[in-house]
Amino acid sequence: MLTIIFVIVAYLLGSVSFAVLMSKAFRLPDPRTYGSHNPGATNVLRSGKKLAAVLTLLGDAAKGWLAVSLAQNYAPHDGNALLLVAAVALAVFLGHLFPVFLRFKGGKGVATALGVLLALNVWLGVAALATWIVVALIFRLSSLAALLAALAAPVYAVLLSLPLEYVLVSALISLLLIWRHKSNIQNLLAGKESKIGNKAGVRGGPKSSP
Repeated sequence: MLTIIFVIVAYLLGSVSFAVLMSKAFRLPDPRTYGSHNPGATNVLRSGKKLAAVLTLLGDAAKGWLAVSLAQNYAPHDGNALLLVAAVALAVFLGHLFPVFLRFKGGKGVATALGVLLALNVWLGVAALATWIVVALIFRLSSLAALLAALAAPVYAVLLSLPLEYVLVSALISLLLIWRHKSNIQNLLAGKESKIGNKAGVRGGPKSSP
């Protein structure tokens, strides 16, 4: 019963969209109405409001970190503890991808995945973040940076000798993240992917149907 509670709370926490909240707080257009139509930090950055994008990034990462940390610190320390932490990690990530508060149409999960990885193991998160930063600085392509960091994360988990449950959940999260970037992969192959910092048709007015 306690496991179910932890997983449900993690999913609900993941369902909180900081992109939408920050856009409302800064009186910006709904991020689902412009650019990639993705409620995430990179798309909020296209509005030109860097602070809103930074707060979105921090909020989405923090909810992933918080959910996993709560499970690590307050779940029963029995033989299933690692499995419960892994389940919570997956639940908060799925909450971001398919948020109940946004009709199950959420973001792509990069920041939330980072928060999860940092909570599972700080060096795992740092390694994935470093990969993202290096690729982003070289190519100025957030999607490419996210894809390469996602591919590398399970490898880092193995190299760090993390528990099997952590390796498996990091691999599953990576696969889901790559799947959510399928349109970006097509744009990358076609040379049409928007670079970091580019504004992409931000507009005001009422939100179109999600």
